[in-house]
Amino acid sequence: MNDLRAPEKRFRPEIEGVRAIAALLVAIYHIWLGSVSGGVDVFFIVSGYLITTSLLSKMVKEGRIHIGEYLLGLGRRLFPVAFTVILFILVASIWIMPEAQWKQIIAEGFSSALYFQNWQLAFSSVDYLAQNNQASPFQHFWALSIQGQFYITWPLVIMLAYYIAKKLLKTPVRKTLLGVLVVMFMLSFTYSIYKTAVNQPWAYFDTFARVWEFSLGGMLALLIPYLSFKKTVSMVMGWLGLAIIVFTGMVLPVSSVFPGYVALLPTTGVILVIISAENSGGFGVDRFLGSKLLLKFGSISYGFYLWHWPLLIFYYTYFDTDKISALAGLSIILITCVLAYLSVHFIETPVRSLSVKTSKKQIGTALMICMIPVLAVNLSWDVYSSQVQSKSYEIEDYPGARAISDNVQPAAGKEPFPSTIQVQEELPAFYDTRDCFTYTSERGMKTCSRGETENPDYTIALVGGSHSGHWFPALNEISNDLNLQINVYNKDACRFSADDFDGLLNETCMEWNEEVLNDLLDNPPDVVFTTSTVNSEPNVPEGYIKQWEKLEGITEILAVRDNPRMEEDTPLCVDEKEDIEDCAVPRNEALSEEVPWENTDGIPDHVTFADLSEYFCDDDLCKPVIGNVIVYRDQHHLSTLYSKTLAPAVEEHLQKVLEKVDQKS
Repeated sequence: MNDLRAPEKRFRPEIEGVRAIAALLVAIYHIWLGSVSGGVDVFFIVSGYLITTSLLSKMVKEGRIHIGEYLLGLGRRLFPVAFTVILFILVASIWIMPEAQWKQIIAEGFSSALYFQNWQLAFSSVDYLAQNNQASPFQHFWALSIQGQFYITWPLVIMLAYYIAKKLLKTPVRKTLLGVLVVMFMLSFTYSIYKTAVNQPWAYFDTFARVWEFSLGGMLALLIPYLSFKKTVSMVMGWLGLAIIVFTGMVLPVSSVFPGYVALLPTTGVILVIISAENSGGFGVDRFLGSKLLLKFGSISYGFYLWHWPLLIFYYTYFDTDKISALAGLSIILITCVLAYLSVHFIETPVRSLSVKTSKKQIGTALMICMIPVLAVNLSWDVYSSQVQSKSYEIEDYPGARAISDNVQPAAGKEPFPSTIQVQEELPAFYDTRDCFTYTSERGMKTCSRGETENPDYTIALVGGSHSGHWFPALNEISNDLNLQINVYNKDACRFSADDFDGLLNETCMEWNEEVLNDLLDNPPDVVFTTSTVNSEPNVPEGYIKQWEKLEGITEILAVRDNPRMEEDTPLCVDEKEDIEDCAVPRNEALSEEVPWENTDGIPDHVTFADLSEYFCDDDLCKPVIGNVIVYRDQHHLSTLYSKTLAPAVEEHLQKVLEKVDQKS
């Protein structure tokens, strides 16, 4: 059986030019358009094309791939500039980025250096409690991580196809590899479409949802000898392909719809450009892409991609802005070009010039020199930030809400507590175990008991999402005084409601509501503690009332008014603003003027409301810091410490409900 023809070995300037265009598009879209261009999809298919061509040639010629030499060559090409940028980001972040982001940046520094940044971002994108993470200077390394994972696994794919062809099926190697790549493409593409539909934020960073793009590049490498068209057709195809690449980000909201079937658009553009170069005319796009300027820029495009994002993030942070002028953006582009040129020519080029056959030790030493400073700085910074996080405090100096409930005067001149690092890390204690809460997309119900679980006088069910859960520290503080058992029913991004709020609450949330309700009916607590309102809405949601009605005659309900929401992430704002009052929001914007349940009909008799707004706002402003304690761990979730200091206020309302319980018994 005849095998597929091998492509002609030649330098393909259009590929270098396409990489240059893609890198420039990524930066332009990030800096001036505030969106995503689809340029990384260009990188993925080009990588698939080039590495498949290279590895298959070696496999057919030598019957093997020298993995050690391959990995050294890979590190020689990827590590010098990447680790230079990582080291720069770490050092600059210590001085520029607010303490509130340190833990996030440190974690992403490790994941970027070890090429699993995409998975960290995937988990953050579906973890409701981590979704308030701010853009970090390492965020763009997600694409490099996927490429690194591809580069490591692709030799195994080539060797597997070679083994199947030579040992098992006795078939031509190239045709066998094509079959393997087609299967991988179909599996990954199907998975990508499904995952994008059900959980797009996760799919965007999921390696398996991106494999089809690399596979498509590999398929193109195998079929390119058969894809030659007339000069006129090739010219049209090439320019059309370039136009698709350039305008994809304007036509599609890439960051919210990729990488499903719509990602075929930019990948098709790349394919058209590469195919057009097979029979190009004088006006072909490859002449433009192969111009000296684009070839020169293409040689530093890897460094350009790595440098542009941290410079942009540092600009935003240092100048405390979320907008960028044309001049500032152009300056970032120019500085990025200079840094890319210097790092490529003075750091990468000397290492890349070493031969993987004769200079293994030198390459290994060079790679270690790249890695060790990065790991040392990141580890040292992690230790230091942990010391900052573990600072203790005197309760008399930091009364928090007790400054209002107990009229305690906070000490003057104290820095807000916890630190802006610590406040984000401290979650209600029930989050310490996976048995106590349910993730946003997770099905089923989990419950656990806390407080006085041996012989409680009362049981209280804490029911709802994170805005119910952040009251746990207050309830836990008073559990000993009132001999309370706290049964936790918590699901992230969910509410105790019979209504899905016009699709805002997902299917798993509504299923969870049914399971929780059944459990409460089978094992009724003395009191259900939940939220009564949403944000600044002026009425009690109908879905809440319907759910409460199902428990009438079964249990008492203590429904607390939702806390105000801030305009900015509170720890970040406290870090960045000289005057903490600048982080406050007007009360009339954060809370409805009238108490919501006074505007709502049909409230069941077994529901008691608690309005604790006075512990967040005075007559004019809702404060980010009260009694020297930071009120919020992000934009709208209570900090654990402030919740604890709310215990006396919560206890006052709870005792009134427990009196009703005692009267009925």
